[in-house]
Amino acid sequence: MQLFSGWSARRNLGEAVNPPADAKKCGRLKLVFGFKIRILRRIATKHTKRALNQEIIARKLNISRATVSRCFTNHPGINPVTRAKVFQLAAEIGYVHLQMRKPREKGKASRNSIFAVLICTAEEEYYRKDYQNPSEQILAGVTECALLNGAEIEVHLIDPKDCTLDNPSFQEIEKLCSRWDGLLLVYPFPDPVLDHLAPRIPMVSLVEQFDHTGFDCVDVDHYKGISSVIDHLVENGHRRIGFYTRLYEVEASWSYRRYAAFMEAMVRRRLPVATEDIVNIFPSHEGNDASSIEYAAGRTRDGVTAWVCAADHQAYDLVRGLNARGLSVPGKVSVTGFDGIETPPGSPGLTTVVIPFREIGMTGTQRLHERTVKRFGLTQHVLIDCRLRHGETVGKAQQ
Repeated sequence: MQLFSGWSARRNLGEAVNPPADAKKCGRLKLVFGFKIRILRRIATKHTKRALNQEIIARKLNISRATVSRCFTNHPGINPVTRAKVFQLAAEIGYVHLQMRKPREKGKASRNSIFAVLICTAEEEYYRKDYQNPSEQILAGVTECALLNGAEIEVHLIDPKDCTLDNPSFQEIEKLCSRWDGLLLVYPFPDPVLDHLAPRIPMVSLVEQFDHTGFDCVDVDHYKGISSVIDHLVENGHRRIGFYTRLYEVEASWSYRRYAAFMEAMVRRRLPVATEDIVNIFPSHEGNDASSIEYAAGRTRDGVTAWVCAADHQAYDLVRGLNARGLSVPGKVSVTGFDGIETPPGSPGLTTVVIPFREIGMTGTQRLHERTVKRFGLTQHVLIDCRLRHGETVGKAQQ
């Protein structure tokens, strides 16, 4: 499998960079939140988009050209939300801004730390439009903290299918480790990859707790979040509550933790849980998305009055699937999520747990900065608080 190797060029500040004619062979660089992002993927996935200028970005977002320019130079006076939108759009349309590096002053041998963010996700999943990508908010916090600490950030996507030690995509990442001072991980990674990287470079995991003793994790308090969901459902008269998740290419331990929190919350309230009312957790029913929704619909007809979903995108899919099968939400059955992403167009406001992704990004980057100073201290798992957001998908239980 042939992969992109990336390319770079020097241009005046604010000028777009056009890819070379053989861009299909040598790849391209994108920007997210003002920092370079290298897309590691098969060369046959899509053709390189031609670069577009900052005026187009300004027009699409209805902001000034000067504001767009200040976003690219990481001006501290720019609202982080505005900066996030600018660089997200820049990445989507293929605009590349490469800033000239300032020459190092004489007598100064030090350099800024370079932190890499590895996001284990398929490119089409990262840029999908129907659901907000939580990593957008995580990166906003990462870059904000990096700015305060004088660190540089590189963002790399790696497809879960390519995340093996013998894959050229991962080997490309491994080569880059020698120039990085630390590594931030977003989303699940296979254990062999973690075992290989942990001794080589300081690492911090964001919104994912790995069963690994070699690095720190910054995550949300799953137990508090799920407990608040169960309390809300019980207040609305629900007693038979099911748990719903989906299967992923890389095992998602966050869904297991939310399931464990669900079971603890139900046991503490002395509410019985039938194995048949659990979806995609061994040894219960396991299947693809379509069969899982069909199975959940059957359990709803059998008496389940509420479903606790491990993530918002699962919940929105389940709500659509149940409504399509004549099981109205929240009239017949209630559904909750976990993430707090923006409500997709045409969907009801979801009752969900809001994860402070931006704070997680900031806290994780600060922890990585500390870890580079004190490499071999005790590892830490930091849990950030969360809150329940009431929506339109929870109603009174039907008796």
